[in-house]
Amino acid sequence: MKTSQGSMGRIFIIRLEDGDRMPAALEEFAQKNSVQRGMAILVGGVKDGGVIVTGPWDGNVLPVDPMLHTLAGIHEIAGVGTLAPDETGAPRLHMHAVLGREGKASAGCIRPGIEIWKLGEIVLLEITGTEARRVQDRETGFSMLEP
Repeated sequence: MKTSQGSMGRIFIIRLEDGDRMPAALEEFAQKNSVQRGMAILVGGVKDGGVIVTGPWDGNVLPVDPMLHTLAGIHEIAGVGTLAPDETGAPRLHMHAVLGREGKASAGCIRPGIEIWKLGEIVLLEITGTEARRVQDRETGFSMLEP
């Protein structure tokens, strides 16, 4: 286990609008508002055709070959994630979400991209006083959080 300690900074309430793309919308907001690290909570709706990672095809193969799932129809979403700068200093979001439609649910990482349907609500909690960042791990292919 690796850890670091920070403090609570600013708290942002963000309303995403129809057609906003995630994670790009939050990463652009963070860049514009000088938010380097944080925790984000998302609720709202997602358009048809969004793509999420639902696991690796084979957990024994490295680097990981992600299993992608394309959403069919509009879905409700609840997600939580961490924000940290990558090796270039740009804020990058790692968010996992549960997405539901007609009593069925899918869960996964939204990194490949989803588009907001009508509205999305985000609470972004800024974390200050730590140097946590994302570092590319060659073995797995993941952009890992390095506290």
